Amino acid sequence: MKRLLSTAALALCISAPAQATEIDVAYAYSSLFDPTFEEIMQDFTEAHPDITVNFRTTYEQYEDGTNTVLREAVSGDLPDVTLQGLNRQAILVDRGIARSLEPFIEQESDFQKDGYHEAMLDLSTFDGEVYGLPFAVSTPIGYYNMDILNEAGVEEIPETWDGIVEVCQKINANTDHEAIFWYWNITGNWFLQSLLWSQGEPTIADGRFNFDNEAGLKSLQTMEKIFDGCEMKNYSNADARKSFSSGQIGMYFTSTSSVGFVDSNKTGDWTFRTAPFQGIDGPPEALPAGGNAAMLVSDSEDPEVLQAAWTFVKFITSGQGAAAVARTTGYIPPNKAANEEILVDFYEENPNKETAVKQLPLLSEWFAYPGDNGLAITQTIEDHMESILVGDVEDMEALQQQMVDEVNEMLPEPEGS
Repeated sequence: MKRLLSTAALALCISAPAQATEIDVAYAYSSLFDPTFEEIMQDFTEAHPDITVNFRTTYEQYEDGTNTVLREAVSGDLPDVTLQGLNRQAILVDRGIARSLEPFIEQESDFQKDGYHEAMLDLSTFDGEVYGLPFAVSTPIGYYNMDILNEAGVEEIPETWDGIVEVCQKINANTDHEAIFWYWNITGNWFLQSLLWSQGEPTIADGRFNFDNEAGLKSLQTMEKIFDGCEMKNYSNADARKSFSSGQIGMYFTSTSSVGFVDSNKTGDWTFRTAPFQGIDGPPEALPAGGNAAMLVSDSEDPEVLQAAWTFVKFITSGQGAAAVARTTGYIPPNKAANEEILVDFYEENPNKETAVKQLPLLSEWFAYPGDNGLAITQTIEDHMESILVGDVEDMEALQQQMVDEVNEMLPEPEGS
């Protein structure tokens, strides 16, 4: 395994006091996480004045974060800590860029009792070793301007996408507001995976794109219903989020991560409500776990730097750090201490942020496409989804077959084939 610490070096790393040690950290989505790290760093600096944290320019989104780290690994300019999408950890492990956290975890007493959910650690475990600690975990949810829905004659939020399309049509017919933005091109084809998982189907099965089935066709048909039936415009998510926050859009479907943004930027006197993600024929059977994990990718061999990086990773994913994530965003703290001790009254006072917590039993894998073409596959699928939105494609069965053929051509051959 690349860059494993020797026993002597690890002992020094754990025991030697750090003095003015500097580490570099990089994360994605500045609009979401800048307030989070501002809060976290106040406590971290007080607790660890001997560690200086330098934040690099934020990644635009998770694909950009992964591509950036891959380039930095070649140029020898890696940060010490990177926060990567849960579905993008594997490639950094496979390339030998991410360091196993096991040598550090083994030196900690009662690591599990500190509050880490075993299920959350599983999201970052590869070949039996932990390579990341989940920092922020999300599920897809619905955001609603209840004043617009009520104006359209809608009192109850439906549980299926057909029901949502009916709400769209009422909004379009009875109000001057736009009905919906459904974040179709969210990172990692997350919404397409949500449609599949809601029917109980994974995106990858036996090394192949698991889309040549009824669930795949229903997923495409559902997208077409939403795009056409709701007369949805092709906004950027940033523009849609601002429009929803200003009271212009009735329904907004995205990650739970933006609840804090809406709370902070909401203008006008209207009722904001969140609710669970819809299913196709009923409530979802499962949903992909979104969010990110803190990974140690330092190319330093200085034990003090490595220990400082581990101290930072442990702090931001601890109960204290996880609670800051919940307070400033809408992500689910992946740490039991945050939910059971620090946030004991928080969700009762902030029910819009509790919606995602209630969906925790549905969490399933957010798939990364295996092989060297994983990022290219993500873009290929996104391009096909956009073709539905802009009206270039009307035959969903033909599109389904084209997507299956193209994606499987880009995937590596399954072992044993």
